[in-house]
Amino acid sequence: MSATSHRARSPGAAADDHDASETTPLLAASTGGPLLADPDTEVSTLVDTTTPGTPTSSSPSGGKPLSKLQLFLLCYARLAEPLAFFSIFPFIAQMVQRNGRLADSDVGFYSGLLESLFSVMQMLVTVSWGRLGDRIGRKPVLLYSLAGTTIAPALFGLSSSLPQMFVFRCFAGVFSGGNLIIRTMIAENSTKETQTSAYSWLAFSNNVGLFLGPLVGGVFADPAEQYPNIFGGVKFFEDYPYALPGFAIGIISATAFLATALFMEETLQKHHESETEAQTAPPQPAMSMWELIGAPDVKFILCIYSYVMFLGLAFTAIIPVVLFTPINLGGIGLTATQISIFMAIQGASQAAWLLIAFPKLQRRYGTNIILKVCSAVQPFLFLSYVIINLLLRDGSSAATIWLWILSSIVIVLGPGTAMSFTGVQLAINDVAPNTSALSTINALALTLTSGIRSVVPGAATAIYAVGVRGDIFKGHLAWVILVPLAAGFGVACSRLPAEHKPPKYNENEEEL
Repeated sequence: MSATSHRARSPGAAADDHDASETTPLLAASTGGPLLADPDTEVSTLVDTTTPGTPTSSSPSGGKPLSKLQLFLLCYARLAEPLAFFSIFPFIAQMVQRNGRLADSDVGFYSGLLESLFSVMQMLVTVSWGRLGDRIGRKPVLLYSLAGTTIAPALFGLSSSLPQMFVFRCFAGVFSGGNLIIRTMIAENSTKETQTSAYSWLAFSNNVGLFLGPLVGGVFADPAEQYPNIFGGVKFFEDYPYALPGFAIGIISATAFLATALFMEETLQKHHESETEAQTAPPQPAMSMWELIGAPDVKFILCIYSYVMFLGLAFTAIIPVVLFTPINLGGIGLTATQISIFMAIQGASQAAWLLIAFPKLQRRYGTNIILKVCSAVQPFLFLSYVIINLLLRDGSSAATIWLWILSSIVIVLGPGTAMSFTGVQLAINDVAPNTSALSTINALALTLTSGIRSVVPGAATAIYAVGVRGDIFKGHLAWVILVPLAAGFGVACSRLPAEHKPPKYNENEEEL
């Protein structure tokens, strides 16, 4: 659909006699921001005031400008879910073996099952969280989610048996529904023009959580053993060696809960009648789930979204293992310190791509071009790790020179492919048949992501391990599979439906 088919109006604007839940529902008739903006209108002024939600000027496109404070709070709240999900990865195998008294051969199965349960439960409850947000408001539901991610990791760390671990991991997954609420709140506080920067920051905050989760888990696990001078002899940490990571994650989530409770503004609220004709227009009728899936291009974009998440999760799962695996087995053979430096540089590069480059590129060239370029680069990024290993095996001076050149490209330019995560989110917004479908299509996308995340990371690392153990393709079995799949993503992106005309680009535009 064309964005110009809707007159601009404030998110959720409706007549005074309508209840908020009737005018801006998350999964029924959301009238939140991005689809309501006129794409040909000049970029709106963003809020930068001490009073949240007070615009410095009216938005030319008619959408509500996005407060920087509100965006910061939403991004900080976004950290909770990836922190809770990834924090157990460094110690889960040891915890399973200790609590279950299992043989070494059984540890992998139960570890993988526990890792997946979080995403399985998340997949089952995402839509329900959205519907609850329609009834009682976005902010209360986000607070419920943050309360759960405050308590669940601590309970999981205190588990002393496998059944307890399963119950508390499921509990954490059930209360991980804040992502949909956060994305909807950003949509309801953004215009077509400001959503690019807003979703870039959201993607960056998710990646920060993905990076910090394993770090927190690894640093704080079994403190009595790791830091005997500080925690040695402390009976509590000897009896519950994995409690401290859960407490650390809980404290971070608790601060997000308090910040949200004190400073976050509700976006589902009763709006006053507007003076414009567009603002007095009745809300659009809701679409059923099957009607939405059957709408033009929706299935295709959901497939593209799933494809992006599949490749990203597979790469994220195996890259730490690749960096650690010895050179003769197909890896890079870095030390723990070198891996940390490598990941830090990649993180800084990714931040630059997402926060600085992407908003400007998207406004100049559009979402489709970015997705096509990222999809064209990704197969070569995956293949680069095979070439780096071969250059390391060669060891000649010429190979060393090429190694430094290729490694520099991979570590600086490779993270640019992360722009596809934000790009596909904008494509999801763009393809929604009408404003009432915006949140529903996001709920579907997040449900798909949860299902993929419950399977892909474990499968990817297992395939990589099989390749290394059996010396299949010199340890590069996983890359031999991923490179053609990435090339297939490029073919899929070549068939992207036409997008809305990007807004006029202004080099002097104020960024978030």
